[in-house]
Amino acid sequence: MDDEYDDFAFLQENFMCSLQDKLGIPKSWILLDSQSTVDMFSNKKLLTNIWDVMRTQTLYFNAGKSIFTKKGDLRVIGTDWFYLDGIANILSLCNVQKKYKVTHDSSLKTGFVVHKADGMNHVFMPSKWAYSALMLKRIS
Repeated sequence: MDDEYDDFAFLQENFMCSLQDKLGIPKSWILLDSQSTVDMFSNKKLLTNIWDVMRTQTLYFNAGKSIFTKKGDLRVIGTDWFYLDGIANILSLCNVQKKYKVTHDSSLKTGFVVHKADGMNHVFMPSKWAYSALMLKRIS
């Protein structure tokens, strides 16, 4: 018997993956990703001052590779890669930790807290929407 799945999605702490086209990540969301090595945004409304770069960035994914040719400024973090065809706006936890203190206490269920020097905190929480979207149907 083959294991086949339809309408499958999973959430790993702060990243959602889906095999269903209509289940997507809202363009206004910014994900804090513990697996990413670069920051990248697909929503140009979140960035200012988007420009072409002289030195491109090539990222390899399960589905192939993408070449990033633009950068933009994110007000609260700094300069990030811009890729219009991307499916999400992603901040690399590793990069954020280089600039700000980040705390997480899983027993408190407060999410990841990014502490800025000016006293402002940004909290990244798993979405209730994403949890409600978790579906797994086995076809036999």
